[in-house]
Amino acid sequence: MTARPVTAMIGISLVIMLIALDQTIVSTALPSIVAELKGYTLYPWVATGYLLTSAVLIPIVGRLGDIYGRKSFLTSAIAIFTISSVLCALSGTMIQLVVARALQGIGGGMLIGTAFASIPDLFPELKERVRWQVMISSAFGISSAVGPALGGWMTEHFGWRSVFYVNIPLGALALAVVWRYLPVIIHHQKEKIGLDWAGVILLILALSTLLVTSELSSSLGFLSWIFWSLITLSIGFGYLFIKHQLKSTSPITPSHLLKNPVVRTLSLLAFFSGFMLFVLVLYMPLLLQAGFSLSPKVAGGLVTPILVTMTVGSIINGRLITRVHNSRYLYPGGVCFLILGMLLISQADQYSDDLYLLISFAICGLGLGFQIPNLIVQMQATVARTDLGSSSALIQTLRTVGGMFGASIGGLIVNVSFSNTVGQHLNQLGISDESVINLLSSPQILVRELDQEKFQQVANHLGLNALELLQQARLFLIEGVHHAVWFTIIVAMISFIMSLKLPNISRQQEKTTSI
Repeated sequence: MTARPVTAMIGISLVIMLIALDQTIVSTALPSIVAELKGYTLYPWVATGYLLTSAVLIPIVGRLGDIYGRKSFLTSAIAIFTISSVLCALSGTMIQLVVARALQGIGGGMLIGTAFASIPDLFPELKERVRWQVMISSAFGISSAVGPALGGWMTEHFGWRSVFYVNIPLGALALAVVWRYLPVIIHHQKEKIGLDWAGVILLILALSTLLVTSELSSSLGFLSWIFWSLITLSIGFGYLFIKHQLKSTSPITPSHLLKNPVVRTLSLLAFFSGFMLFVLVLYMPLLLQAGFSLSPKVAGGLVTPILVTMTVGSIINGRLITRVHNSRYLYPGGVCFLILGMLLISQADQYSDDLYLLISFAICGLGLGFQIPNLIVQMQATVARTDLGSSSALIQTLRTVGGMFGASIGGLIVNVSFSNTVGQHLNQLGISDESVINLLSSPQILVRELDQEKFQQVANHLGLNALELLQQARLFLIEGVHHAVWFTIIVAMISFIMSLKLPNISRQQEKTTSI
């Protein structure tokens, strides 16, 4: 083996670290961001704005990488991601931050659409590829594990803006290595160049409508005709996109992939894995900081086991998947661990000790470690080399869309549960003052000291016990997060049933070899 592919893999690992670190370091800083910039209603949009643009770019760049080669897209993506990180740090309002995160999502989508597909380009043989997949999983896991604690520490000592500046040196190093050592590999002949731009428009419309629907559902209500009109519209765009892909001569996702039952199963599992991961990564810091009154630093340290054991699970999965006869059971086994961990989290309260929380999060991470890298390996073993970019992009896109829905639906469940229980509690106490109702209508008050001071003044004026009301609000938030966790457990159960249909990796490899 020459040194060039190995050095190129180091560059790709740096890219993966850039993506993983950004996802986890920002989630820990989010409560502090909301506290300074206000706008709790935009809390999920900091994640979903990123995920929306990322989800659109992943399949497009994945396909273009198959046609033109991945190097130019990867280097451009690193530059866009790094520059937009600076814009995030300079944001003065939540709206500016959401826009900057959407721009960052463009770079992130391009990174994901090219980085993972570059691995089989460099190492075509399955067993060798799996060994390097372990390296990638380790890079992802280490960065993810460092993210929450680093984000909490930096937020506490240097402010939340510092969590975006950390991307600059890592991005510069990744750009230098990839530019120098990643080769240009093209799997399609020049005369086959083309991209289905009508499909691109339909994809954007489908994903955008789905995002708007999920975000507006809490304000519109499930009985609103506008809500159901948006649902119908999003389903319609999705149907038109899939139908168009099946007929297109240059589709974003080749039609034979959509017709493959294994590819369809893996795609749905990718959606569910993204959903579950983002509910945990985005709302566990909120639970610990706003619900359990912990500092960002302590909360980051407690969430870290999710990502540490995810790395451990990824490494164990990589060692086993090509060695055990019944590799098909590795994925559902991981889902079982995840369900167990979430059941433990659903019972956690303000009196749960740190060890209980650490064990609960560690079990969740171990379960995810057997799922996320498994999807990529299974998919790349199923398809032909000419479809590596498109198939990897399909997995990453649906995982991103799943994460987008995890952020939105998780926020919907938490917010609706919180506002309903707070409203009922105030009614029982006979409190009808509008200023009290408005201040307690959002969990923002639990993470923003200025709102708490204002509430203290209003409560004292009315003769109310402010500390008791805030403590009750924390309990209602904990209940809301528990509801989101229970919904995620249901998603995990569906994922478990579907994963039982996966074939063993050895059979897939025989099929791929014959293509």
